[in-house]
Amino acid sequence: MPKLHSTPKKKNAKPTFPAVLTIIAGLFILGLVVLWSSLFKNYPVNGPKQMLAINPGDTYSGFIDRLAEDDKISFPIILKLYQKLVIHDTLKAGVYEIQKGMSVRQVLELISNAENAQMNRILVIEGTTFKQLLENLKKDQLVTHTITHLPEQQLLKELNIPYSHPEGLFSPDTYFFAKGETDRKILTHLYTRQMKALDEAWQNRASGLPYKDKYEALIMASIIEKETSIDSELQQVSGVFVRRLKMGMRLQTDPTVIYGMGDNYKGNITRKDLRTPTPYNTYTISGLPPTPIALPSKKAIEAAMHPDNSNNIYFVATGNGGHKFSASLEEHNRAVQQYLSVLRAKN
Repeated sequence: MPKLHSTPKKKNAKPTFPAVLTIIAGLFILGLVVLWSSLFKNYPVNGPKQMLAINPGDTYSGFIDRLAEDDKISFPIILKLYQKLVIHDTLKAGVYEIQKGMSVRQVLELISNAENAQMNRILVIEGTTFKQLLENLKKDQLVTHTITHLPEQQLLKELNIPYSHPEGLFSPDTYFFAKGETDRKILTHLYTRQMKALDEAWQNRASGLPYKDKYEALIMASIIEKETSIDSELQQVSGVFVRRLKMGMRLQTDPTVIYGMGDNYKGNITRKDLRTPTPYNTYTISGLPPTPIALPSKKAIEAAMHPDNSNNIYFVATGNGGHKFSASLEEHNRAVQQYLSVLRAKN
């Protein structure tokens, strides 16, 4: 019988040189498209120019993510790689002028250098302390430092402030100052703003308030500021504390205890802390503490001057945001138990 010859298998065809060139060219074009759509794409600007504010603590990663979420850029991973490999730096707080036609790459490089900032954006958050304000000013490279290194008493004297303690005297808000502005001028402006708000509120205050003067009202405003972040509750909290003052009942508010603990506060208050006397512990002292405990907002100052007209003298957190206000101890105790039940359900 004749031998059967099997058909030889064809070897895998190797790509030809033109095909390789085509693939390389395609990848090159794709790379150019990606780069153009990310790094070299025009940064979106409304009008011939606009200001871009970078806050202290902002990061490139967060900034790029926000642009991507707003559909202002494509391929955010490319931008992040470019920043890591080429810029090697961090965002610098300030206000930058972005010209129409600037690429995303140019903007990324612009905001890495504080010298490019046109203005300095200073954010003073309501409810923070003077100590925190001072530390932020000290760290701000766009501020000319002249007095922030001074002891508190000397600093107040330099600013011609007729109070013995700086807490509460400076208005929280978002401010824009010229690059290189002095800490003296910044603090003077914040103090003037706060005193204006306090004077106006004091002149238009409700009748029958238990404050000796406007400074005591400022102390109350700072306590209200620390007790709630919900605007609709400001007057209710004010009402509780005003009624307690009139009744001779202790305020018993945790934020004052925390302030009096200073650096000893580690995030939790114990029963021992509540029983340990300090000038600020309103569980052990009657009336108001000697000074404000934070920087109160204009809204909190207004609330201190216009408490609500209810009969509530207690309040407790609900555990789901906000507070439950009560006029009797029995009602308050029920609200406390409800709060504890919510906490147990969440754990």
